[in-house]
Amino acid sequence: MKINCIAIEDEPLALKKIKEYIEQVDYLNLLEGFNNAVDAIGFLKKNSVDLIFLDIRMKKLSGIQFLESLQFKPKVIITSAYDEYALKGYELDVADYLLKPFTFERFLKSVDKVYNQLNTSQSENSNDYIFVKTEYRIERIEIRDILYVQGMKDYLQIHTTDRKIMTLQTFKNLLRILPQIDFQRIHNSYIVSISKIENIERNRIRIGKDLIPISDSYKEKFFGILKERKILI
Repeated sequence: MKINCIAIEDEPLALKKIKEYIEQVDYLNLLEGFNNAVDAIGFLKKNSVDLIFLDIRMKKLSGIQFLESLQFKPKVIITSAYDEYALKGYELDVADYLLKPFTFERFLKSVDKVYNQLNTSQSENSNDYIFVKTEYRIERIEIRDILYVQGMKDYLQIHTTDRKIMTLQTFKNLLRILPQIDFQRIHNSYIVSISKIENIERNRIRIGKDLIPISDSYKEKFFGILKERKILI
């Protein structure tokens, strides 16, 4: 299992050190590094991450303010030179608190803890179906029947083998409950089931009769996942 992560740190040397540590851990995949929390919020609106390395004392927006602003929180490891925020951090349910300067051994212990938590969570949530709210009722959907999901303004339309279901939901929420091994976002408006792809041509995916675009911002990650899973040769 790969853990997609970002690092938020306003000290260039500290950010460089965290990146170096991340590169040494094969199950960590650094998506982006930020020198302020405001830019990270914009990134998280379009991307799903599993883990955030977060400094506390930063300009524009503090780490605590950033955490309190998140509606849905991934795992968070605080990296701070100040221990007085530890209690507040744990009140906000952070996974760990790394006090600077910390060693690689201490860093590894922290990320191993997150890895085990995420592994356990995936095992517990390995259902064959999901329930989604529609306008009038809650619908059960078999995961194996989902072809792709399309964003339509404030709604998502879930395309299955036999029907289309509209739900007032977000991509981020849906990606949290769908199996990461098969469902990937390939565009701001699309999630696809990799197992349902018939062919890929000119940055478009064919699933049944439908052609779905792969946007430039998701292209590298998508093909990287196919190679990582050894299903692209």
